[in-house]
Amino acid sequence: MSLANAPRDDVTDVRARPLEHAAPEAAQGSTPRPIDLEATAPPSDGPPPAGTVRPTARFMRAHPAHWIALGFGSGLSPVAPGTAGTLWAWLAWAVLGWWLTPAQLGWLLAAALPLAVWSSTVTARHLRTADPSAIVIDEIVSFWIVLWLLLPAGLWAQFVAFALFRFFDAAKPGPVGWADRLLHGARGWRGGFGIVLDDLVAAFCTLLVIALWRAW
Repeated sequence: MSLANAPRDDVTDVRARPLEHAAPEAAQGSTPRPIDLEATAPPSDGPPPAGTVRPTARFMRAHPAHWIALGFGSGLSPVAPGTAGTLWAWLAWAVLGWWLTPAQLGWLLAAALPLAVWSSTVTARHLRTADPSAIVIDEIVSFWIVLWLLLPAGLWAQFVAFALFRFFDAAKPGPVGWADRLLHGARGWRGGFGIVLDDLVAAFCTLLVIALWRAW
């Protein structure tokens, strides 16, 4: 029998060689490694998702509009920021009254209204919230209008105006609730004006009740 026709069973020097293009894990028969989700996650230093920006003292110092919209810190109150902002407005008005005449206070209000809309627009956009409770410039300017139209008014009349304004602003009955819903969730300047609008209506309702009370 020739070597060409000899059976292959007597060959002893045959060794298996691994496939050249096989992955090491596949060659060893191991299971694939799990995907590292943390490695594939987006970087944590990117912009936060909408609605997660919290108003803080550092946030307030980041932009001039934040100072105004947050009532120079009164809007950062952890409890009832709207009430804190209105109290700040009352105190600031008393201080301003020592230095300014009623006519000068009127000019101050004329400048404060567009400033309130601008600061509310910018701050709401930076907070990524339609109507953040920390924005209290709307309460401040609106209550200033009440106090200006009450001049001259004693401390008791100012306290009644404060209580009425807080009721209308918090409970939002009738026209105040309508004004609050009218532009709620709007963006840009419409959203900033919407933040101020319901407080202006609350101020109007406050003055109407006081006028009816005096007429009675």
